[in-house]
Amino acid sequence: MRMQRVAVVGCGGSGKSHLARELGRALDLPVTHLDALYYDDEWNPLPPEKFAAVQRDLVGRERWVIDGNYNSTLRVRLAACDTVILMDVPTVVALWGVLSRQFRHGHGQDRDSGVFNRVNWGVLRYVITYRRSMRPRVLAKIKEHGGHADVVLLTGRRHTRRWLEQVTAR
Repeated sequence: MRMQRVAVVGCGGSGKSHLARELGRALDLPVTHLDALYYDDEWNPLPPEKFAAVQRDLVGRERWVIDGNYNSTLRVRLAACDTVILMDVPTVVALWGVLSRQFRHGHGQDRDSGVFNRVNWGVLRYVITYRRSMRPRVLAKIKEHGGHADVVLLTGRRHTRRWLEQVTAR
């Protein structure tokens, strides 16, 4: 597995940011959390065309880990990556991830750690419906735009820890 240009995708609360940080540390790759680019300090989103342009610039670099779903621009990352990691955890695990992050960090953002925590009904609905509505779309985009890449499906916290241990041991 090459792992020089890694796209980490999955539901909110699935552990994308944690995995991206650990993988970046293990492989000495720069890590970008898309939430840090998409939202400003007041939670205002970047205009879509500017957000896509920033990502095109990022994926043009030689080495990176980029964490974030953002289905509207997913093809940009998939076309350029050598590895796609899909955090494919059960809904209850993702919900626990979102809620426990709220308890640990409160409402707000920490750009260095990739924690962008804003729990509201829209976020909870997204997590609850992710496997049924968004997951099939993400898988289709991976197949369409990321067919050249190695695809890793991580199905839970324990699976992710074991996989990271294997990557670190290499």
